[in-house]
Amino acid sequence: MKVIIAEDQGMLRGALSALLDLEEDMEVIGQAENGEQALKLIVEREPDLCILDIEMPVLSGLDVAERLKTLGHPCRVVILTTFSRSGYFQRAMKAGVSGFLLKDSPIDELSAALRKVQAGGRAISPELSVSLWEAENPLTEREREVLRLVAEGLSAGEIARRLFLSGGTVRNYISEMMQKLEAKNRIDAISIAEKNGWLK
Repeated sequence: MKVIIAEDQGMLRGALSALLDLEEDMEVIGQAENGEQALKLIVEREPDLCILDIEMPVLSGLDVAERLKTLGHPCRVVILTTFSRSGYFQRAMKAGVSGFLLKDSPIDELSAALRKVQAGGRAISPELSVSLWEAENPLTEREREVLRLVAEGLSAGEIARRLFLSGGTVRNYISEMMQKLEAKNRIDAISIAEKNGWLK
């Protein structure tokens, strides 16, 4: 099994590569420190599987997965993350990701998960609840747009002018969002949405 690892932390990337190279049926054929490098390596070297960190410079792991899907590339994608955000799970599912694993998983668990993915299965760290994988973003695109502007510090009046809406409509959107997110106030709503990756 030919593997490419993309991780912006050099020490973790090196350790992961060394440990996987010890597995008889795995060979790390490339390492990348950002998403752009990863995409280039995957296209050039045709690995069977790539391990992508979610949060990397230039392109995130999810950006790379989405581009591979658009290209129709056969490489299977496993996301390695410290983040259990449902918004990330949603994007990963849509991008056809085969695995979603935690960075602190033991190496034998990671190896077993990679073999399962290579065989056509799907691997999700047991610590990541299935409900997170399936959780839907409750906000509409317009509500997300309004909340992003709230997060930038704009007032309802400023948002109304920016989006060509009435002040009352913007206040209705904000009220609706806070209900959907069960937020105590606007700051709480922003925090909940960001934590779940729903503002992306």
